[in-house]
Amino acid sequence: MVLRQKMATINQNKARLTPKVDKNNMSNYREIVLAHYCQGIPKLSDFEIIEKPIPEPEEGEFRLRHIWNSVDPGTRGRLSGVASYSPPLGIGSPIESFSVGVIEKSRHPSYPEGMYVAVGGGWKTHSIQTGEGYVVPISGSARALPLSYWIGVLCVPGLTGWFGLKNTQFKQHDQVLISSAAGPVGATAGQLAKAWGAKRVVGIAGADEKCDWLVNEAGFDAAINYKTTDDLDAQIRQTMPDGVDLLFDNVGNDMVNRVLPMMNLNGRICISGQVADYNLPLEDTPGIVNTKYFITHRLTMRGLLVFDYAAEFGDTFKQLAGLIATDKLNVKEERYQGIETTAEAFCGLFTNQNFGRRVVQVSDEE
Repeated sequence: MVLRQKMATINQNKARLTPKVDKNNMSNYREIVLAHYCQGIPKLSDFEIIEKPIPEPEEGEFRLRHIWNSVDPGTRGRLSGVASYSPPLGIGSPIESFSVGVIEKSRHPSYPEGMYVAVGGGWKTHSIQTGEGYVVPISGSARALPLSYWIGVLCVPGLTGWFGLKNTQFKQHDQVLISSAAGPVGATAGQLAKAWGAKRVVGIAGADEKCDWLVNEAGFDAAINYKTTDDLDAQIRQTMPDGVDLLFDNVGNDMVNRVLPMMNLNGRICISGQVADYNLPLEDTPGIVNTKYFITHRLTMRGLLVFDYAAEFGDTFKQLAGLIATDKLNVKEERYQGIETTAEAFCGLFTNQNFGRRVVQVSDEE
């Protein structure tokens, strides 16, 4: 099997959280908690690393040693002390994320020691799991893929790209525009659209390197650098002369408002994420004013929470893995090393520093 992947390992001496830990104490684990509610773009001082004794699993539980943790833009909505689609985290609460690791101690009959699983584990080095909620065993042929994929293309980002297109009634020969296209959700959605027979797929990104990758590696038909164009509206029209059938938006209201006049009859809009709006208070969030096009062009706009489709995850994992194995899905990762780099990796998501899925390795894979 040939894996088309491009990874960047980031292990630079940048500003990081200073862990309050004794690294020689092997009976303790580390986790990152919310130290202050985030105001605007998150910063390192909003987080703190603490140390606790490694817990023992009780009957019906298992203890997971985390190997990879994710950093997710959607987490930002829970860090301001204000409810979004999920309750806000309290001060001192561990930051939630997806994790993949190995079971090192188990009192659960279905999850033996030595099994690899992906879970909702959090920014931690260890966690206690009950086997409920999001728990995906990784065994057999699935182990041929990098473990980090199970918190990336084979987790919420990839699933969001998949079900976002399905939820928005993707059709063969659609002309698809994707914002934040070099991110893991947008890149997956664009490649899936091409694999499923889109007539044209155009991505919007914020660097020439990202645009080059989208075209030359991910197979997009074209890509637009929104930072260097003098007139983004004109550039979109020029690059998509036959209009937009499906907008897959990861940016926010300003992008939706911009593209509405370019939508074709019976066009569809997927609201996948709002990375440009996450850090804005409600009163400063741009509005959508071009609403007349919903009437004149019979448009449909839908949002999604990917866990609404949880019953379909198992089959989707297999299909995504098959696309990777047959070179139809290119995976781009940025790999950080050490739990102390987690907050840095997360904060950079909101300053256009990331290029691909960001994951943090917190222990060895062996």
